Amino acid sequence: MKYTVEDFFNGIRDGEVAKLTEILAEKPQLLSSKDQRGSTPLILATYYNHEEVTNLLLMKGAKIDEKDASGNTALMGVCFKGFTSVAEKLIAQGANVNESNAMGATSLIYAATFNREEIAKMLLAQGADKHAKDARGHTALDHAKMQEFQALIALLEES
Repeated sequence: MKYTVEDFFNGIRDGEVAKLTEILAEKPQLLSSKDQRGSTPLILATYYNHEEVTNLLLMKGAKIDEKDASGNTALMGVCFKGFTSVAEKLIAQGANVNESNAMGATSLIYAATFNREEIAKMLLAQGADKHAKDARGHTALDHAKMQEFQALIALLEES
């Protein structure tokens, strides 16, 4: 069968593991491709919370810290979206918890900004730098305070 890049990315969006397995057997180079918006296959799979697709892509050798057009990694995206189990998987597989994007935001800053306490706990346990500042000079604690997320404020102040 002849698959296109579009078939591959649609398969990721739709969570079609069997189809993606076939496509990657035929065209393994697609693992390092990017879609029209600059997303990697892994970033897209995690963005849609497709755990099985995420597992497949990691098993096939997807680069865990590869960035999209804005400099975001898969881990940053799940911290923003709040997908705890995918975040746990990425962290367990060695995702860099201190990677920053074009605006200086880190996964911990996203977790704090979007009230993702469980993810913040995982990130801190893996050595996330709570003193890292984004391009505006704000830390994760600053973002938690701006949003008045009391549990995150307490977590970031105590750790």
